[in-house]
Order: sequence, then C-alpha cells, then structure tokens
Amino acid sequence: VQLVESGGGLVQPGGSLRLSCAASGFTFSRYAMSWHRQAPGKGLEWVSSINSGGGSTTYTDSVKGRFTISRDNAKNTLYLQMNSLMPEDTAVYYCRATLDYGRQYRGQGTQVTVSS
Repeated sequence: VQLVESGGGLVQPGGSLRLSCAASGFTFSRYAMSWHRQAPGKGLEWVSSINSGGGSTTYTDSVKGRFTISRDNAKNTLYLQMNSLMPEDTAVYYCRATLDYGRQYRGQGTQVTVSS
C-alpha cells in the first residue's frame, strides 16, 4: 500500500489549495478514505471522510462549508479542496486508507501553511 500526498504549500488567509493523494497497492475503489491533519504541537485530527463510491462525505465542524473531499476512482486519487483557508488550518495533512480487518495506512503528509 502506498499513499502519496501532494499539493500543500504556503497560502495567505482566505486563499485556496487542492490536496491530492495518489493511492496504489490496493483496490482503491473498494474502500472509504479520509483526510487527517496534525498542527504543530497538537495531536492528529480527523478532517473529512468519503465512502468508496464518493457519494457520501463527512466533515469536522471547523471545515464544513470550506473544504470539499472528493475522489476519482479511475485515477486512484483522493482530493481535498480547501477554500477560505485560515491560519488555524496550518498543519501537515495526511490521507488515510482503512482496509480489511481495520488495517490503516497513511502517507508521508503534505505541509499546509496559512500565513500572511
């Protein structure tokens, strides 16, 4: 299983970024996926999840209305569109796959920094 996040960077408050997570080594279209983040000095926080088909999504309250999770099963890729970014969104963002028997995998993460 390999998950490779990309798309992070430095953005001003109010700006946008789109994160991608390229998945390989498993049947991507069979499994729900999620995004998590870890801010400096804090624990890992769940951000959003999407079911295997992409038709059901959930978000933590702090990102509702600003972030959109999506997936392209033909491309084995998970996305997180982040709009109206705020300094408190600064974190390393990880995608996670939860496979059979509860096995979890995540990538190396991509840094998002929101600062003026």
